[in-house]
Amino acid sequence: MRRIEVYGPHLRFSAAHFTTFGGDCEPLHGHNYAVSARLEGELTPDSWLFDFVALRRIVASLCEELDHAFLLPSRNPHLAVERSDGHYRIAFADRRYVIPEAEVRALPIDNSTAERLAEWLAGRLAGELRARGAANLTSVAVTVEEAPGQSASYALATAAQ
Repeated sequence: MRRIEVYGPHLRFSAAHFTTFGGDCEPLHGHNYAVSARLEGELTPDSWLFDFVALRRIVASLCEELDHAFLLPSRNPHLAVERSDGHYRIAFADRRYVIPEAEVRALPIDNSTAERLAEWLAGRLAGELRARGAANLTSVAVTVEEAPGQSASYALATAAQ
């Protein structure tokens, strides 16, 4: 089994969010997230697991999608979300937010925790790698650091063919 990893200053994004927990909702705030990705699998006939440069570009592109946006967990059962007139209207108990649609990234997750962001990014990365024919991979993992010393990881098993 082989493993490669990419991380560094170009794999970052800044975003706003809040999470719900235990019937409460934390205040709207932001993070300067750092992302790393790890692939495992078997070498190709050319003795590559995957091209570092291509992997870094894919992860950077995913980070760009989230950069300078509000991360909306569109499957959160505690939020009332309405999309109209070019805006998202988001409600939790007595809190109300109106955010321009262009500044929102509605993610198919139930909470915008580092754990769920890592899972979502791992799924997106795995899809991009499959589309590029990377059939030799057995695992795709992503770590999302929301503050120094504070990160969450998710590993997704893939079927090497």
